[in-house]
Amino acid sequence: MHIPFSQLPDTARIWVYAAPRAFTQEELSFINTTAPEFLNGWATHGTPLQAAFQVLEDQFLILAVDEDVQAASGCSIDSSMGYVRMLEKELNLTLTDRSLVYFREGEKINTYPLTELKPLIKQGKIAPQTQLINTLVATKEELEQKWLLPAAESWLKRYFKKATV
Repeated sequence: MHIPFSQLPDTARIWVYAAPRAFTQEELSFINTTAPEFLNGWATHGTPLQAAFQVLEDQFLILAVDEDVQAASGCSIDSSMGYVRMLEKELNLTLTDRSLVYFREGEKINTYPLTELKPLIKQGKIAPQTQLINTLVATKEELEQKWLLPAAESWLKRYFKKATV
């Protein structure tokens, strides 16, 4: 059952799907039409899930479930992946590439392959205070509190230590 994202508790489980670029207005319209349709039918073992979606920065699709009401099962998570794969096909872009890392620099979002991060840090193009978009958040509370992190306070901190040796 689709509910507004604002009605989810802080403990709601979330999944972040990142596009390699901002969605176009047409793509956003498609998501805003199809996501509620999917969420209204999303269930686990026949029990509807209380679920919501949100698009952040016009580039990140967030799916969320209130697991205090009903936990998502493996089958229901597979079902959500079916929806995401349909989006990827219809929009002709990838939402599941975990080899890309996203940074907010001013009003712009920059996307870098994971393999380029260490050299970019050594060159100073990614600084300790550069804002990492944390696509690893797992709850609504983490999304609200840890969506943007200084790179040196994220999982990237190990690269800064090595880059300064």
